Amino acid sequence: MRLLLAALVLIAGTMPAAAQWLDRPWPGIPRTADGKPILTAPAPRGSDGRPDLTGVWNGATPEPRLDAANAQPWVTDLVRRRQQDYQKGRPSYQCLPSGPEADRFAGWKRILQTPSAIAILNDDLTYRVIFMDGRELEANAAPSWMGYSVGRWDGDTLIVDSFGFNDKTWLSRYGQAHTEALRVRERYRRPDFGHLQVEVTFTDPTAYAKPWGFTADMALAADTEMLESVCEQTSDRWDGSVSDAANAGVTVASDMLARYVGVYRGLYLTNKRTIEVSLSGGQLIAKIIGAAGVDGGETRPLIPRSQTVFEGLGIGYRFIVDDKGEATDLVEIHISGDSRFSRQR
Repeated sequence: MRLLLAALVLIAGTMPAAAQWLDRPWPGIPRTADGKPILTAPAPRGSDGRPDLTGVWNGATPEPRLDAANAQPWVTDLVRRRQQDYQKGRPSYQCLPSGPEADRFAGWKRILQTPSAIAILNDDLTYRVIFMDGRELEANAAPSWMGYSVGRWDGDTLIVDSFGFNDKTWLSRYGQAHTEALRVRERYRRPDFGHLQVEVTFTDPTAYAKPWGFTADMALAADTEMLESVCEQTSDRWDGSVSDAANAGVTVASDMLARYVGVYRGLYLTNKRTIEVSLSGGQLIAKIIGAAGVDGGETRPLIPRSQTVFEGLGIGYRFIVDDKGEATDLVEIHISGDSRFSRQR
């Protein structure tokens, strides 16, 4: 369990921090009579008449629909190896920039907009510059962690094209790889004062048969600020693998495993989540719906650590049973707090 706990500590250490300076309302924003920001008011516009995206934004992690059939075989093999190592090579776990990884299109960030450039400042102290001065996208941009970006307006939609990424970053926290041929297109829309919609498309013909992507929804974090969230300890000291855990020697009888099969529902943080537990070949499989993965549900093999506690790719799962040994609840174990899911059937 040491690896499991180390992974959870690292994840908790890089989670977005809470806000501060709540007693310093932003000036010049629409408010109700009692002083609350009106997030549905019209979007502000700059001197050029375009929507102004300036502000502090926050949003839930986007969940790309991952189609295994779309990936080249070498990508599938690499994803499998990364999964076996508990994704410990993920750049953010190595205290390295995440680049175009899907997770970085949400979370805490500040956008600063001028007519000639837009800067996006992330809470992990990385940043992007989107050039808006009419230049063309560099055909041979030097590979970098954050890439080279140019933007243009199409009506009220900001279109950003990026190129020049190195191949060290991932496209999702599940380990999807890319090459230096990757191109990213983003479409930003601010439909009103308090909301920002981002549509992202990845194109890399050397890794995927067709383009794929996701959407991210963000909300203006009015009257607050973001704290820095800096990685201070890498995953270099993690040891073990999924294979090591499977060979740990803990065995649970098949009839007991069958009592854990079922559908469990509850909340992870503030998000609804369903966990479908099935039994296949003598092993429990958990499909987490609401955490996205292939076909909209991330699948995790559950490896026994005791008769009721299992490990699922670095996350702990504990079944709560009644006096007859039947599972009534499932607890997902996180360093930031456990989440309990009630059995529905």
